[in-house]
Amino acid sequence: MRALLQRVLEAKVVVEGETTGEIQHGILVFLGIGKEDTLEKGQKLIDKILKYRFFDDDQGKMGWNVTQANGGILLVSQFTLMAQTQKGLRPDFGPAMPPAEAKAMYEQLVDYTKSQFPAVQTGIFGADMKVHLVNDGPVTFNLEVE
Repeated sequence: MRALLQRVLEAKVVVEGETTGEIQHGILVFLGIGKEDTLEKGQKLIDKILKYRFFDDDQGKMGWNVTQANGGILLVSQFTLMAQTQKGLRPDFGPAMPPAEAKAMYEQLVDYTKSQFPAVQTGIFGADMKVHLVNDGPVTFNLEVE
């Protein structure tokens, strides 16, 4: 399981002209789910994201997590994060979890995130999403858990 985190001043997801999720200051999380991933692994990753300190504290250092920074989370499924890109000129999506299974796990992870953090917005799994964001910094991290 992989998560690409972007610290944002604002972010939103638009599907067919309608905004499905929108936050101001916070974290845009692109989440990729692999064939071997489990709900336990996903919950561990969400817990890490919620505790990850990459917001500026009172001393201007990356010392605050999203809660301390009074931010929001926009959680967006992105199977392309699971692509193998080491060989050739075309991504191999073989490591990604099949769509039906990934959708069920994504929905469980959205529910889990909402149970742990009050300000969660989402995209729509499998939809053609237009993601608008203003990256703050820019600050971007790739997280994985074992």
